[in-house]
Amino acid sequence: MKIISFSDYTDALAATRMPWMERYYAMYSSVLGGVVTDPVLMQAPLDDHLVHRGDGVFDTFKCVGRAAYNLDAHLGRLMRSAEAIALAWPGGVGDIREIVLQTLAVAGRDDCLCRVILARGPGGFGVSPYESPRPALYVVVYAAGTLFMTAHPGGGRAMRSGVPVKSGNWATFKHCNYLPNAQVKREAVDGGCDFAFTYDPLGFLAEGATENAGIVTPLRELLFPKPNHILSGTTMLRVMRLAEALLTDGTLARIAFADISESDVRGASEMLVVGTTLDVASACVYDGAPVGDGRPGPVGTRLNALLAQDIAENSALRTPY
Repeated sequence: MKIISFSDYTDALAATRMPWMERYYAMYSSVLGGVVTDPVLMQAPLDDHLVHRGDGVFDTFKCVGRAAYNLDAHLGRLMRSAEAIALAWPGGVGDIREIVLQTLAVAGRDDCLCRVILARGPGGFGVSPYESPRPALYVVVYAAGTLFMTAHPGGGRAMRSGVPVKSGNWATFKHCNYLPNAQVKREAVDGGCDFAFTYDPLGFLAEGATENAGIVTPLRELLFPKPNHILSGTTMLRVMRLAEALLTDGTLARIAFADISESDVRGASEMLVVGTTLDVASACVYDGAPVGDGRPGPVGTRLNALLAQDIAENSALRTPY
């Protein structure tokens, strides 16, 4: 077995470079005390409780035209998530915001995604959070993929997941234990689908691996699951606000949170899937059967366009860097 010395370490790191790393643009690490732009240097210490216990919280937002979209909503949710696990950053949300914007400036990309991770920090391999003397902050800027409906203009395929929904408040904030989410995504891929959705213990629709889902009923109602067993996605909340324009012109009769059964999903006119990386996608097949007429519907199509316009033009929600 080769022993790698301190002086050999950078050479060993260089040998780990892989093609997909070209999509990683910049990373801030409070452990290092600055920003790195070489992907092989984008590392987190193994003794950070984030790594071996999943002890941390995160949030991800998109940037379009050198502006972060809905940044304060994402950072607000990050801080609420941190509070839920008794984790605090010494400089508060203002300090994190400034670090995020500086990291985005170093990355220098017009369009990208940015993930902010507030971790328990290094300190050992035990389970107690008090083992870590101080928290750690990581900010990663990376490439945004092609929007789902651009890549799949005919819509996506969805299925029911067999993974149990997260219990209690564990579903309602964004912590770094995403093993259940990863298993939901595995099911979708293995089942030849784009999305898989969990159901709560009462049999009502919950959420996907990283997405919120809703339906448009034959009565022209836009419904999303009640927040009991889901993460209240920033995109979902924004879409519901934008959908008010469809109430005004009569396209929709109602917008609400509701208990949505699987029979409601099967009888829906449209099934919408929303998220930061997706915008608004249409799931046109559910468990092998068409949703509505099996094509992207008017509500999903219009909401996707309204959200794209909001991202590009709403100066109140765009933070330049």
